[in-house]
Amino acid sequence: MSAVAAPTAALLPAPRPSADGHAVSVLPMLFVPEARQWLSTTAGRVALEGYSWMQAVHWVAGSGLYKPRRHRSHGPRALGSTTVRVAQELAQLSPCRPGIEYLVRRTGLSERTVEYQLGMLREAGLLAYVVRGTRIRGAAAQASEFALTVPPEFDAALGIRTVLRDDTAPEYTRAVCGIAETSRELMAKLARKAARKVRKPRSKAASKSGSKTSGKGVRRGADQGPVTAVSGEVRCTPMQVGTSAVFSAGRTYSPPEDKLASGEAKSPTPKKSTKQAGGRRKPNKVGRRYQLAKELVLELDWLRGCAVPRIAWVARNVADAGWTLADVRAWLHMRGEVTRVRRGSGLLAVLLAGAETVLDTPVKRADAIEQLRGSQEAARRHRIEQVRARSERYDGDWTGPTSYRVQQEVAAAFAKVREVATGGRAALTDHQDLVPDTESMPIRSGVQGLQDEEIVQARNDARQRLMMGDTSPITVAVETLGREEAEQLYGPALVRRGMQLACGARSSLMTYGRR
Repeated sequence: MSAVAAPTAALLPAPRPSADGHAVSVLPMLFVPEARQWLSTTAGRVALEGYSWMQAVHWVAGSGLYKPRRHRSHGPRALGSTTVRVAQELAQLSPCRPGIEYLVRRTGLSERTVEYQLGMLREAGLLAYVVRGTRIRGAAAQASEFALTVPPEFDAALGIRTVLRDDTAPEYTRAVCGIAETSRELMAKLARKAARKVRKPRSKAASKSGSKTSGKGVRRGADQGPVTAVSGEVRCTPMQVGTSAVFSAGRTYSPPEDKLASGEAKSPTPKKSTKQAGGRRKPNKVGRRYQLAKELVLELDWLRGCAVPRIAWVARNVADAGWTLADVRAWLHMRGEVTRVRRGSGLLAVLLAGAETVLDTPVKRADAIEQLRGSQEAARRHRIEQVRARSERYDGDWTGPTSYRVQQEVAAAFAKVREVATGGRAALTDHQDLVPDTESMPIRSGVQGLQDEEIVQARNDARQRLMMGDTSPITVAVETLGREEAEQLYGPALVRRGMQLACGARSSLMTYGRR
């Protein structure tokens, strides 16, 4: 049961007449302060659907319990038909999150009027904030979300019994479990009002024109516009009522004989529409230009960001010649690929210059498309071979050497093997490069047989050539004699310096011998 209760027997008609003749004079005035206009602090209950909530709206509007002018100095004087129209739009929303612009568009009211009506519905206990909207400068405005609530005065006046089915649930989730017998007739009236649609009132001009009817004119209804009087001839459609008993559907149109004699009679069969199956007309010359330009901007990376009208003007000649996107791409492939583009529209104008005169027939354009497809297939196969070779190199059991020089020797050996397998220059030598020549190899006899003057001369010669960037004497000595004997011949410091320069010469970070 609601906190504010009143016996049903105390419900008496108010001295002033109301819309439905059922206003209460015993219940206190209805007003919800701003702090109680939230769902968490409301004393009412949430309506389960918009139909039952509209019953409460009509009751509050006709009871006179809520008078806005008692709590504010401006705005409407009471809840009326405008409030009911706004409430009808709110009852159809789920969740109820209307924007001011949406209600203005749906009801035809002004923005200030809609704000007044929403404020009065909150003060009457019929709306409660769930989330309040935000208006931040520089950001989009967020609409408020409301809960459709029934004030406790409505339950008390009609003797509606409510129960809280879950003790842990909040109070606004109370459900209706019964109603007083004396209030069933009033509830039925409220139900009829809730089911009736309240529309925008007619203007005075429409009312005056509708009140004047001529001769055989039909009287307009409550919510219809003025209807023009119709003569006693056959009506345009069988839906309207006329004085003639013959329907237009039972008659057949016959053209006059003079038209039949001259052969100018129009066929009653309607002409075929020029529209396509999708409901859109076929594009004209300008439309084809813009269509091709839009496809080019979307497909070509170096045209991204270009204006479609400019591209349409650049490609106007090929578009008028009936070229498609595939034809343009095939022509651009024949002209060559581009790597750096500063202005896409200018480059496209240069590449398409005279294209419609070179590929002037559909057969030539089809051949260009086939060449493009062949090159794309070859590029695809090349990528597949690269990926396969990379996977075989890194996923196999064999691990390559870590030394850079050994890696070069291994790569050279593999290159010679591939040349032999393919019948290259290495095959002509009959594998002689792969077999070492033991007779021509120098004998590692050491430096015992050299005189001191010869050793000094060799070191001076190697030092001078090392200053010029030539490390061949030291590297040849290390490769043929070994590191120890080379150090005995040239000295440890000179050998170390030569090997450092030799290793640095293979690096991309060091360059010597040029400026």
